[in-house]
Amino acid sequence: MTNTLAEAYAATEEITKTEAKNFYYGIRLLPEDKRAVLCAVYALARRMDDIGDGDLPVEDKVSALRALRGELAALDTSTDPVLVAVADAARRYPIPLGAFDELIDGVEMDVTGRRYETFDELVTYCRCVAGAVGRVCLAVFGSKPHPEAARYADQLGIALQQTNILRDIREDLMNGGRVYLPQEDLDRFGVDLKLDEHGALVDAGGGLSALIHFAGERNRRWYRDGLRLAPLLDWRSKASCLAMAGIYRQLLNRIDDQPSLVFTQRLSLTGREKIGVALRSLTGRAS
Repeated sequence: MTNTLAEAYAATEEITKTEAKNFYYGIRLLPEDKRAVLCAVYALARRMDDIGDGDLPVEDKVSALRALRGELAALDTSTDPVLVAVADAARRYPIPLGAFDELIDGVEMDVTGRRYETFDELVTYCRCVAGAVGRVCLAVFGSKPHPEAARYADQLGIALQQTNILRDIREDLMNGGRVYLPQEDLDRFGVDLKLDEHGALVDAGGGLSALIHFAGERNRRWYRDGLRLAPLLDWRSKASCLAMAGIYRQLLNRIDDQPSLVFTQRLSLTGREKIGVALRSLTGRAS
């Protein structure tokens, strides 16, 4: 790589190491080249998220996302380090660039404060913000020929996002009143999402805990389907896939075992627990 290109990849790796510890734990198991490419992908996705989560007025966020779409359309002429790295990655791997437009679609849903009446509507959102990343990862991993490979990658990304949603119920509510739990689920369990005077989620009557148990079991089915991808990958890509999935599945199990853990904090695994997941993934075992 030229110095400029090397610097671009170094910048995206630093962003990933700093901002996406779970993701970086998984991709550390990949060969250096593939790891660098996925860092570039993450850095671009992070830029979108930063626009969506920033302090700008809604109309300015929409304009910024529109401008980013334009930059992606002219990717090969960019001098921005993140886009330079992504452009190089797209030249060397069959990355579906349309997936980045889907990511922007998902962030726009966040910016406009969209609510989801049904689980199917939520799946559409998850497909944009996470299924698209799964399909990009598959393009970098490579796989044995299989007609369902892209669908499995999509499902696994959606599974990870569902776990994020359960983990971040409180934080999302505090961030502009965002709600990702489908209204049909809230109604089914009689939940009115709100915070008490200490900033903790209210679970009057245990409805929210019951909803989390229900959503957790549904989430497991998405993991079971998505992890059909693993046998189609080479051993290092399989290990990376299992490590990323394993971290989030452990989070899901912990949330399901004790929903109140997410009422007051943002739950995460310790470094030792993540290392344990990574070691198990190297043996081909899902956590």
